[in-house]
Amino acid sequence: MHFKRFKHFVGFGLLTLLIVGLAGCRSRSTNSKAASSTISSKKVTRTATKSKKSPYADWKTVKTVKLPILMYHSISSGNALKVPATEFKAEMAYLKQQHYRTLTTTEAVYALSHHRIPQQKIVWVTLDDSYTDNKTAAWPILKANHQHATINFITGFATHPNHLTLADARKMAASGVIDFQSHTVRHLDLNELSYADQLKELTESKRWLDQNLHQKTPVICYPAGRANAATSRAAKKAGYKYALSTAPGIATSETDPYNLTRQRVTPGMSLETFAGLLK
Repeated sequence: MHFKRFKHFVGFGLLTLLIVGLAGCRSRSTNSKAASSTISSKKVTRTATKSKKSPYADWKTVKTVKLPILMYHSISSGNALKVPATEFKAEMAYLKQQHYRTLTTTEAVYALSHHRIPQQKIVWVTLDDSYTDNKTAAWPILKANHQHATINFITGFATHPNHLTLADARKMAASGVIDFQSHTVRHLDLNELSYADQLKELTESKRWLDQNLHQKTPVICYPAGRANAATSRAAKKAGYKYALSTAPGIATSETDPYNLTRQRVTPGMSLETFAGLLK
C-alpha cells in the first residue's frame, strides 16, 4: 500500500517536472523570438537610416557654378529650329564620351542655388515646345545613353497635333529620363502681354503641370526667350525659382535666376562647334 502511494507520488512529481520543463522551453523560445525580432527591427532601422542619405552628399562646393544649358526644339529637319536625329545622337554621344553629366532640373536648381556640383563636367539639356518627335526621336537616344533632358511643355498644346499629350508626358516622366517644366499655356510673347495676363499664363501652366505630373514645377522657359521686368516679377509671384531665356552664354550661379542664358544648338553644327558651346 505504501509502495503504491510512493509510485503515485513519484509519478506526480515527474509529471510536474515535465510540465515545468515544457513551460520553460516555451518561455525560452518566446524570449528568443523576441530577441530575434528586436535585432531584426534594429537592422531595419539602420537600413532605413542609411537609405536617407542625401543624393547630394558627395557633391562638392564651388565658388561659382558654371552650367552650360543646351537649347533644342524639334528633333527633325526642315528649318533652323530643327536638329536632325542623327546630329542629336552624335551630340549626345559626344557628351557621353567626354563624361558630361546631364543634369535633371532638380539637380540643376540645386547646383545653382547651393553652389555645389557632382563633378566638373555638367550640362543641362533642354528641348522647347514639347514636339512629338521629342518622344519618338530624342527619348530613345537619351534612354540608350542613360542621359537626361528637360522638355519645356506648352500646356495648352497637349491636345494639338504634333505635340506631346499628357499621356506622353506621364509615360516619359515615369522613365526617369525626361522631366517637364513650363513653357506657358499658349506660347505667347510675354513682353506683349499685361502683367495680369503674364501672371495668368505662368500660374495656370505651373498649376497644370503640378497637378497632372504630381510635382512642384520650379522652372519657366519664356516663349520667344524674352522677358521684361514685369515678366520676372510674375515668374517669381507664380512660384518659379528659375527662368530660362534664349540669350546666349553659359549660365552661372551669379546669373539672374529669372533670366538664365542658354546655348542654342542649330542644325548642321559640327561637333567642334558644338563642343565650343560647353566652354
